[in-house]
Amino acid sequence: MSSLSGSYEKGSASLTTPEVRSFAATLTEAERRSVWRKIDLRLLPPLTLIFLLSFLDRTNIGNAKIAGMAADLGLTGVRYNIAAAIFFITYGLFEIPCNIILKLVKPSRWIPGIMVAWGIVMTLMCLVNSFSGLVVCRVFLGIAESGLFPGLAYYVSVWYPRSMHALRLSLFLSCASLAGAFGGILAYGIEKLNGTAGLHGWQWIFLIEGLVTVTIAFCAYLFRVVVDSPDMANFLVQTEKEYLIEALLESSKHENTSYRFEFVLQALRDPKAWALAILYFCALEALYSVALFLPPIIASLGFTGPEAQLLGIPPFAWASVYTIVAGAASDRAGVRGPFIAFNCCICIIGYSLAYASNGKPAMGYAAVVVSATAAYSNASLLPAWISVNMSGEVKRGAGLALGIGFGSLGGLVASFVYHDPPKYHNGHGTALGLMAFGLVCSCVLMYWFNTLNQGKAEQCQHEGITENMRDNFRDMGDASPLFKYVI
Repeated sequence: MSSLSGSYEKGSASLTTPEVRSFAATLTEAERRSVWRKIDLRLLPPLTLIFLLSFLDRTNIGNAKIAGMAADLGLTGVRYNIAAAIFFITYGLFEIPCNIILKLVKPSRWIPGIMVAWGIVMTLMCLVNSFSGLVVCRVFLGIAESGLFPGLAYYVSVWYPRSMHALRLSLFLSCASLAGAFGGILAYGIEKLNGTAGLHGWQWIFLIEGLVTVTIAFCAYLFRVVVDSPDMANFLVQTEKEYLIEALLESSKHENTSYRFEFVLQALRDPKAWALAILYFCALEALYSVALFLPPIIASLGFTGPEAQLLGIPPFAWASVYTIVAGAASDRAGVRGPFIAFNCCICIIGYSLAYASNGKPAMGYAAVVVSATAAYSNASLLPAWISVNMSGEVKRGAGLALGIGFGSLGGLVASFVYHDPPKYHNGHGTALGLMAFGLVCSCVLMYWFNTLNQGKAEQCQHEGITENMRDNFRDMGDASPLFKYVI
C-alpha cells in the first residue's frame, strides 16, 4: 500500500487528498473527483435532512415558548429553563452506549429507528398540558436523539478519508443553523393554525414537525437511503468502489477495525479526548445559547412574537453559509485548531457586544448574528478535530461519543444561564467566559499535538521505525509512533 500523497512535516500533521496508486492509476483526476462527488450526492442530502430534523425538533421549544406555550403551561421562573435543560442530561448520558450499539447494528436500521422514536415523542408533545408532562417528553427526546450526531460523525469517518471530514460535518451543522432559520419560518406559519381542531399554535408546531420526522424516517428505511458501508456502495462501478476502499485504507493507515472493549477504554482514559470534550463543551454552550434563546432574546429587544420568529432567520442563514465555507477552508488547509481558535475570537466579540448592548435593538441584533456565525462553525469543526486525532474505528466512535456527549452538557448550562431578560447579562457573560476559556484550550491542544508529533518523529528516527512497520502498532491506535496528530 502506498503512502498518502504529500508528507508530514516534523512536529505537525497536514491533511491532503489521498492518492491511491493501485486504482488511482486506472482513474483520471476527473474520475477520482467524480467518485467523491457521487458519494456526496448519494449520502449527504438525506443525512443532512435527517440532522436538520433532529436539530429542529430539539430546539423548537424556543419557538413554542413565544408562540404561547409559556403562558399555557405556566412556565414561570426557571421552569422553561428546566424543560430546555433536561434534554441534554439524557442526551449526554446515552451518547457512548448508542455509538457502541451503532458498531453492532446496521446504520440503515439504526438511524431510521431512532428517527421514529424521537418523531413519536415530538408528536406526543402536542398533548402535554403541564410543566411536568413537558419535562418527561424532553427526557425521552434526549434519549431518542442521543444516537444521531455521534453516529453521523462516525459514519462520515467510515466513508471519507481524514482530509475530507470537516467539510462534510460542516454540511450537517450548517443544516443545524438552517433548522433555526427554517424553524422560524415554520413557526411563523404554523402559529396561524392557533385554535384549529382545539389546539394552540405551539401544539401545532410540535404535532406537524413530529409527524414530518416519522414520515421521513419510514421513507429512509423503505428506500434504503442510508448505505451501511463502502463495500455495499452499489451506486459505484467496481473500479470506483475499489478505489474508494483503498483510499480509506490508505487514509486510516491500516488501523484496527475489530470490536474490542479495550478500545473503548482507550478513549475514556485518553486525556486528549477529555480535553477535546471540554473544548466542545465550551463551543456547544455558545451554540445552544443561540439555538434555544435567539427567539426570546430578539423578543426581549422589543419585537413582537411573529417579528421575533422572522428576525431569527437571517442570523441562522448566515451562520449556515459561514459554517460550510469554514469547513471547506479547514479541509483545504489541512488544520483544525487555528480555525477553531479564530471562531472563539469571533464569539468573544459577539458576546461582548451582546453584553454591552443593554437591550439596544440594533447592537443586540448585530451581536447575535456575529455570535451565531462562529458558534455553529465551531460545533462542526470540533467533531472533525476529534475524529482525525483518534485512530481505530472503535476508539474513534467512543471518542466522538465522549466528546459530543460531554460537550452537549454545554446545552444544559445554556438552558439555565439565560434567566434575566431583557439584558441577559448572566447568559451573555457565561458564554463570553467559556469562549475565552475555549480559546485557551484550543491553543493548548495545538501546542500539545505539535509536541507529541515532534516526539514521535524523534522516536521513529532514533529507533528506525518506518512506514512498512505500521501493522506492528495497529492496536496502539493514535499512540502509535507512526500516527501524526492534526493540529
